[in-house]
Amino acid sequence: MRRLLNKTKVPIGDAVISTPDTCIGAETCEELFTPDSPHNHMSLNGVEIITNSSGSHHNLRKLDTRVNLILEATRKNGGVYLYSNQQGMDGDRLYYDGCAMIMMNGKVLAQGSQFSLTDVEIIVATVDIEEVRSYRFTPSRGHQAVQAPAYERIETGFSLSDDSVYQDVNLCPTPARQVKYHVPEEEIALGPACWMWDFLRRSKTSGYLVPLSGGIDSCATAVLVYSMCREVINAIKQNNVQVIQDVQRITKQGPGWKPQSAEDLCNRIFHTVFMGMKTQSSLQTRRRAKELAECIGAYHTDVNIDDVFEAQKALISSATGFEPKFKVFGGSVTENLTLQNIQARSRMVTAYEFAQILPTVRGSGGALLVNPIGGISKNDLKRFIAWAKVHFELPILEDFLNATPTAELEPITEDYVQSDEADMGFTYAELSIFGILRKEQKLGPYGAFSKLVHDWKDKYTPREIADKVKRFYHYYAINRHKMTTMTPAYHAETYSPDDNRYDLRPFCYPPFFESWSYKKIDAEVELMENPLE
Repeated sequence: MRRLLNKTKVPIGDAVISTPDTCIGAETCEELFTPDSPHNHMSLNGVEIITNSSGSHHNLRKLDTRVNLILEATRKNGGVYLYSNQQGMDGDRLYYDGCAMIMMNGKVLAQGSQFSLTDVEIIVATVDIEEVRSYRFTPSRGHQAVQAPAYERIETGFSLSDDSVYQDVNLCPTPARQVKYHVPEEEIALGPACWMWDFLRRSKTSGYLVPLSGGIDSCATAVLVYSMCREVINAIKQNNVQVIQDVQRITKQGPGWKPQSAEDLCNRIFHTVFMGMKTQSSLQTRRRAKELAECIGAYHTDVNIDDVFEAQKALISSATGFEPKFKVFGGSVTENLTLQNIQARSRMVTAYEFAQILPTVRGSGGALLVNPIGGISKNDLKRFIAWAKVHFELPILEDFLNATPTAELEPITEDYVQSDEADMGFTYAELSIFGILRKEQKLGPYGAFSKLVHDWKDKYTPREIADKVKRFYHYYAINRHKMTTMTPAYHAETYSPDDNRYDLRPFCYPPFFESWSYKKIDAEVELMENPLE
C-alpha cells in the first residue's frame, strides 16, 4: 500500500466518487433497511447515483418492503438508485432472489427477474441526470444540505456520459414501469424450486426423495419438486446452456438429450415412497400418495413397515418382559407415544435407505437427497396447494386440502381415527398464530395470552384461551431441543423455528407449570371471571 500510494497513512471510512459529470456513492445491503441510511446523507452531499450491492435473501412478501424502501429513498432524496442482489443458493438455507432494479426520483425504470435459474442477469436503463437536479430544487433541501456531514470525494478523470449521445435522436430516457410482484403462493412455488435446483446440481447427487404420506405437508414438498422441474424445463426452452448441461449430468444422459416435459424430468430425478402399515394406513392416504406421484411423473414405491415395527416392538418385550400397547387397546400415554415413535423413526431410516439404493435399483447409480419440509406456516402452505391445483393443473390436490390431517401412527378402529388437531389441542390455523406470536412478535406465555384474550374474545372464553396458551408453551418448551437437530431446509419465513440461524433462543427450558407467567395468566383469568365489585 505504501509503495502504490507513496504514503505512510491512508484514510479509512466512507467516501464518494466524483466524476466530471456526476457523483456516485454506495451503501451496502442492510444499510438500506436502517433508520439512518447512508443514502440520506450522501444525497444531501450532492451524490446523484447510489449503488447497493446487496445480499438480501428471500422471505415471503419481502420484495414489497425492499421496493418501497428504495422508492421512498429516491422519492424523498431524488437521485438514481442501482440495486443489485445475489441470485441462487449460497450453500445454506437461504435463497437469494436477485431482482436487480434501477430507480430514479421515486419511479422504477428497470427490474430483473426475482426467481431464475440463470446465474447472471444484467438490466440496463438510460437516465437523464438533469432530471435528478431539477427534482432536488427545493429550499428546505438546500438548508439541510448545508448542515449535513461532508464526505471525502475521490476525484476521477472519466465521465459516465458522452456528449455525442445528444446527437442521437433515437436515444431517450427509459420510461417508468410498474413493479412486477409475485403473489405469496407463487413465491412459495418459485423460491424453493430455484433453491432446490442449485442444491441438487451443486451436491452432485442424482435427485430427490420424499416420503409421501398422503398428507398435505409431504404433498406440498412433492409439488415443490415438481415446480422445480417445471422451472428447469422453462430454462431449457430458453436454451439455458448451463441448465441443459446440469440436467444431462444429473440424469446421466449424453449430450443432445433433453427432457420433453416436467413429468419426464420428474420421473428421472424425483422418487416418492409411501411407508404404510396394514392396520394404520387408510386406503385413502395410500391412494392419494400414488395418484399425486403419477400426476407429476415421480417414480413411486409403496411399502409397508409392519415387519420393522413388530421387530422393534418385540425388542422391548424380549429385553424387559413388558409389551407396550396402543391407547385404543388400553395402553398408557407413554406406551402410545413409544409405539408411535417406533413408526416415525423407522420411516426416517427407511427414507434414507431408499434414497441410497433406488438409483442403483433403476440402473443409474448415485444417491438421492431426502427432501425435508421447511419453515412455511400451515396457512401459507394450504394457500399454495390451492394455487398449485389451478396453475399446475393438478386436481388431485383438492383431495389433500379436504383430508383430515392425521399422522396415522395409531390403529384405525370402527370408532377411532387419529387426528392431528385433536391430538394437539389446536387447529393448524391456531398453531400458526401461536408460532407468529412466539417467533416474530417475541411474546412469552403472558404476552401471548394478553393479546389473544382480545383477538379471540368472540371465539373462546378467557379460561379456554389460557388453557391453549399454557398448552402451547408447555409443548414448545419440552420439544424445543428437537430444533437443534433439524435437517437443513429452505428458509421461507421469519416464522421458521430453525434455531441454527433464525431463532437463537435457548433449547433447554424448565417446565412452565410453576412459572411466573402461568401464575400471572391464572390471576388474570380469575379477575376476568370474577371482576371486583
